[in-house]
Amino acid sequence: MINKFPAWKNLLVVAVLAVGTALALPNIFGEDPAVQISGTERAELNQDARDRILRILEEEEGLSPHRHGMEEGQFVVRFASGEEQDRAQLRLRAELGRDFQVAVYQAPAMPDWMRNLGFQTMNLGLDLRGGVHFLLQVDMDAVVEQAVERFDGNIRTLLRDDRIRYTGIEREERGLTISLRDADQREATIRRISREFPELNLSAGERPEVIVVRISDEEIEDAKRNALEQNRTTLRNRVDELGVAEPLVQRQNPDRIVVQLPGVQDTTRAKDILGATAQLEFRLVDEDNDPYRAQETGRVPVGSRLYQHRDGYPVLLRRDVIATGDQLTGAGTGFDQETGRPMVTVNLDSQGGRRMGETTRENLGRGMAVVYRERITETRIENGEEVRESREVEEVISVATIQGIFSNRFRITGLESEQARNLALLLRAGALAAPVDIIEERTVGASLGADNIQAGIMAISFGFLLVVLFMLVYYKVFGLVANFALFFNLVMVVGLLSALQATLTLPGIAGIVLTVGMAVDANVLIFERIREELKAGNTPQAAIHAGYEKAFSTIADANVTTLIAAIVLFSFGTGPIQGFAITLSLGIICSMFTAILGTRAVINLIYGGRPVKALAI
Repeated sequence: MINKFPAWKNLLVVAVLAVGTALALPNIFGEDPAVQISGTERAELNQDARDRILRILEEEEGLSPHRHGMEEGQFVVRFASGEEQDRAQLRLRAELGRDFQVAVYQAPAMPDWMRNLGFQTMNLGLDLRGGVHFLLQVDMDAVVEQAVERFDGNIRTLLRDDRIRYTGIEREERGLTISLRDADQREATIRRISREFPELNLSAGERPEVIVVRISDEEIEDAKRNALEQNRTTLRNRVDELGVAEPLVQRQNPDRIVVQLPGVQDTTRAKDILGATAQLEFRLVDEDNDPYRAQETGRVPVGSRLYQHRDGYPVLLRRDVIATGDQLTGAGTGFDQETGRPMVTVNLDSQGGRRMGETTRENLGRGMAVVYRERITETRIENGEEVRESREVEEVISVATIQGIFSNRFRITGLESEQARNLALLLRAGALAAPVDIIEERTVGASLGADNIQAGIMAISFGFLLVVLFMLVYYKVFGLVANFALFFNLVMVVGLLSALQATLTLPGIAGIVLTVGMAVDANVLIFERIREELKAGNTPQAAIHAGYEKAFSTIADANVTTLIAAIVLFSFGTGPIQGFAITLSLGIICSMFTAILGTRAVINLIYGGRPVKALAI
């Protein structure tokens, strides 16, 4: 027995170790404080724009970028310190305005040739990089309410168009109750509504003139799924408008969304933008009735709704909505040339523009109002505990007389400067399909993140060093080989994290520390088996062969069961648990390779192919 691997196995080991080392290599170059500039619909990031950006930085005393260039379609300017990075960000945002998006982030400092070949560094989690973590709860009850409200308006329009008279329509939790004026029309009305809205379940009520309308369970579930996905997309758009590099916006559970903003420390503006609903509605003013009388008596005319203007007086508006914020295609800020007041310029899509054009053509000289709806969450202390309450504020922000026919493009006035800027940002990003509440908020400072990284490196280093010393003393040459395998196990884990772009978190570092011990455990089993074979009188070559062959099943069983546990943790866990499971899984896979194939190849290289009288084990 000579214990030699075939050539292809040796080549496989060398190739895997070489690839793992190459993938991990970019991480040794560290990161540069950088500013990332992206083009928008209003301005293209061409050569002239890049030259302008560099001139702005040159004009600022003490700012000297040591490197700049296009990276993945964005202009990245690197600096020597975080202080220069902050100054550059403030100056560029002031000079470029809303023409370009400016974000700060830590840019990998790897050489250009590595970047051109597609190499990447590990993604660091929020607990290592620093930033803000939000957990948002989507109000699914509001989704159902909106669905009921939508069908209420559609059914009213249908009954009015078909000249079906009714005495009232009452909203319920998941449907409507329609009271007809003529009971003989009930069956025909049920058939008409069912044909127009097949997603509704209709039945006869207890009284002969009553129709009970229920939204189907399938429609409700679809509405909830769509609302969650639209909210996720909208929140991602809002984060992009905030100018945050490498954000994380992902679904968690059926009604929650996680938002992580690396590098953001001031949470006030982020919370305002993420949590605001910014829903707009354009309605005609009811000029035939007195809003003050309606407010005093509590009797609102049929077909109208009573609102409060932002300045404190009542306004009666028609129930029919001309257009909503969902139909906006763009929004920008500016100043009214006549009054000098801030304004928001709004662009509608073709459907909204057509409806707006028809309305303004038929209602010249009449008033049109803009209704702003916002969800506000307030926190108060009750019995020593935090209690969060949400309320929806509806107010009229603008009332103007229709003086001409317009459709796709018009202006909203009557806002303060900050209100106009935030409103335009929210409208560009899109409206939330349902209100969201921030139920969890965590802020990790940049210095704390650096401390976490340092602590993690120390934990891995001490764990690695202790294991290396033990293996070297206890197993001699075989221990040295195991240490060699352990080192490459760490390198391969880092390489896989970089290649897969998995996020490394503080619990993930704990997973790496655990795999350091588990990786050497396989070699301990093999080496102890070799010792037993030597004591039984087998030759060194036979002992090596038997040690690896007989220990394999035990090693495989132990690692596979641990891998299954890690997969379950990743599947059902969230956040930190998933970070731990990722590194644990990768560590197990790498340790199986290095401990069984890697060490065997080196042992064969040292002892294989020649007579051996004794083993240094």
